[in-house]
Amino acid sequence: MTIRANAFPEATQWSEGERCAMKKFWPLLVRALPPDVIFIADPEGSIMGLGSAVGPQFVGNGTSEMRLVGALRKILAGGHLGYEEIQGVLKDVLTLKLEDGKSNGVSESLLSAFLIGQRMNRETDRELKAYCLAFDDELGPAPVADVRSLTHYGEPYDGNTRYFRSTLFVAAVRSCYGESSLLHGVEWMPPKGGVTEEQMLKFMGAKTNLSLHQGKKLIEAEEVGFAYISKREARPSLYSLIGLREQIKKRPSLATTEKVQQFIRAKGRESIVAGFYHEGYEEPLLMLMKRRGVHSGLVVKGEEGALSMTTRLRSASTSKGLPVNHCSGFRSVGIESACEVDGVSRQSFRLEVNAMDYGFEPTDTPRTDRSVKFENPFLYIPF
Repeated sequence: MTIRANAFPEATQWSEGERCAMKKFWPLLVRALPPDVIFIADPEGSIMGLGSAVGPQFVGNGTSEMRLVGALRKILAGGHLGYEEIQGVLKDVLTLKLEDGKSNGVSESLLSAFLIGQRMNRETDRELKAYCLAFDDELGPAPVADVRSLTHYGEPYDGNTRYFRSTLFVAAVRSCYGESSLLHGVEWMPPKGGVTEEQMLKFMGAKTNLSLHQGKKLIEAEEVGFAYISKREARPSLYSLIGLREQIKKRPSLATTEKVQQFIRAKGRESIVAGFYHEGYEEPLLMLMKRRGVHSGLVVKGEEGALSMTTRLRSASTSKGLPVNHCSGFRSVGIESACEVDGVSRQSFRLEVNAMDYGFEPTDTPRTDRSVKFENPFLYIPF
């Protein structure tokens, strides 16, 4: 509500009902709420009908929280932060829980406002890059697998609840053809809390606590050729935010950037494939892939924003937005393509994949939450 009052277009600012409610209850809230929440609600003491000196005077407790408060003042006013500023805040406040189980002392209310506010303000490229790269060096340099090519798959970390998630099986099939794959994610993530690759692997009895070096060996192994790395093992600091993300019930900027990771590198060519749902994030995702320096990148609007495509035809009534099976991406090429800003020659492409062009008859995608009920889903997967 603070950002809506400060920075949103007039039509989406507070309604008359909201203004009346805050005018009536704000004097009571000021007496009951802790200082950090009062600061978030009215940082400059100018939004509510009855001003309060708490917001303008609030600085936080300790160096880390003071830095967070300074950044929040800009965000709550609808502003944006610099690359180093975001990385500094994140490294100051994470991990949330220390090894002895104690909190690091930073207010979770302030950190939640930081994460939510940047998404509401619609992140700039430099802000997304900061989130994406902030903890690349947390466990030291990424291991380098001795393979000719490696594809990184970035599925939404909060899983699927309606449609089958196929990437794990795609990686297994690709390995039979000598193509290496790296999957990454978590066991469970809000807000969707759907089925993830880690859940499927655990169901099948596979290890999901591989270190980065163990993952590298699996990728290099001729009889395996792919690996799954949990964020828990690769980025402990960011993993510590899961509990907080459950409380805020909203996808923060990390929901975009965590899909574009290189936990393990390759001596040969590298590609990144990531799923997306909300229109407008395909270009930022491709920007992050280019920043990673990979040879090719692809974003897919699959079922539920994941990578699984559909064989169904586009509805005739669908006229707005990108359809399911929309893809866009880039590939590094030779001199036939103009050089981009970073000096790398790339060829860009956009297309909508039609299953009929590849010999598939159009069908409705089965809904796992409606059409199929069984105890062991893997009995129904054709290997």
